[in-house]
Formats: sequence, structure tokens, C-alpha cells
Amino acid sequence: MIDLNHAGHYFHWGFVQISEANFIVILVMIVIFVLALLVPFAKSEGRTK
Repeated sequence: MIDLNHAGHYFHWGFVQISEANFIVILVMIVIFVLALLVPFAKSEGRTK
């Protein structure tokens, strides 16, 4: 079980401060965005307009 009864963990880069949970969410969103750009759309063979 996860204990949520404590202060969050934060990353500090100069004046930038971000929580660990938000950082993970941002990374997952970036990965999904990159995958959406790289995964080709399905092409149907023999169908032309």
C-alpha cells in the first residue's frame, strides 16, 4: 500500500521547482506525443480516390 501521509518530493533546478508526481506525468505526456508523431497511420492497399 502507498503511504500518502507525508510531504511530496520536489526537484529543484535553479528557480524551477516541480513535484516528482507532476514531473512523471509530464514525461509520460511527452512520450505519448512523440509516439503519436512516429507511429505511422494504417494505410489501406488498393483504395484510391
